[in-house]
Amino acid sequence: MRAAAHRTAVRRTAVRGTAAHPAGEGCGCGTGTSVLADRPDGTVVRHGGTVAKAHAADTDPAGLAARLAVAAHPGLDGILLPPLAPNAVELAGRPVTFWPYGTPVDRDDPDAAPWEAAAVLLARLHRTPDSALPPGLPPMRGPAKAARALARLRAAGPHPAAAPVLRAWSVLPAWARDEAPAPHTRTLCHGDLHLGQLVRARGEWLLIDIDDLGGGDPAWDLARPAAWFACGLLRPDEWTRFLTAYREAAGPAVPADSDPWPVLDVPARALAAQTAATAITKSLAQGRPLDEVEVSVIDACDRMAAHPPELAGSRGT
Repeated sequence: MRAAAHRTAVRRTAVRGTAAHPAGEGCGCGTGTSVLADRPDGTVVRHGGTVAKAHAADTDPAGLAARLAVAAHPGLDGILLPPLAPNAVELAGRPVTFWPYGTPVDRDDPDAAPWEAAAVLLARLHRTPDSALPPGLPPMRGPAKAARALARLRAAGPHPAAAPVLRAWSVLPAWARDEAPAPHTRTLCHGDLHLGQLVRARGEWLLIDIDDLGGGDPAWDLARPAAWFACGLLRPDEWTRFLTAYREAAGPAVPADSDPWPVLDVPARALAAQTAATAITKSLAQGRPLDEVEVSVIDACDRMAAHPPELAGSRGT
């Protein structure tokens, strides 16, 4: 199905997928729909207070069902946004899930970024007991997502900035490149943490997007802000706020009172390589030069490639 037709179908499904609009009934409330995201791996539309997400066509149904069960579990109340329906429905060969709408982080007000809230939510997520995890919960998909970004970079064709990114990726351990099992598998992880994964609903911040949720190394969930800090894209005070809040909430990913970088080094390097690979791929697709922020991440990869993880200093990049 073409992208426009698929968006229309998901809009209709969003309208009909709530208690207010049962399947088979038209919508007479006058509430419009809007597209919140439209990517090959997920189309998201909003209708009133309902959000419908069409997941990637190759989504594993059993894995998605397990992730939905986690989000709906009472033990995750106040951490993950719960789904409106316990099961996905199929639309044009893609599973669709339904969620309450939440207000996203304001991108135009970086000083109000909820770093402490994100850190506390992560710490609570990482402390989830096994009793709240359903059988068959898949591994966290962070390394797989990074590996896909590097594969897309290789497939996109030559680019002068690609070499340092590929070198930085090549020196990572196999688990970080999704070529071997992760060293930790029972900690519940988000798998793709950034501020776009927080919304405000019911008067509190909650985590959204369960597509990469699963067992894994909790340090991966701290890796993107760690990488941004190491690349100079996140202010030291913001990184300190985030890390301090995580530690004060008894987050298990890093030591409570010693240098966190030996733990964060490899995941942060992987996220930097993923970010740089995505930037180059997008610049090629859009026929534009790399911007200043993108160049700074690629430069960090160049430094990382010269100092493999086992030889890296305390900062890692």
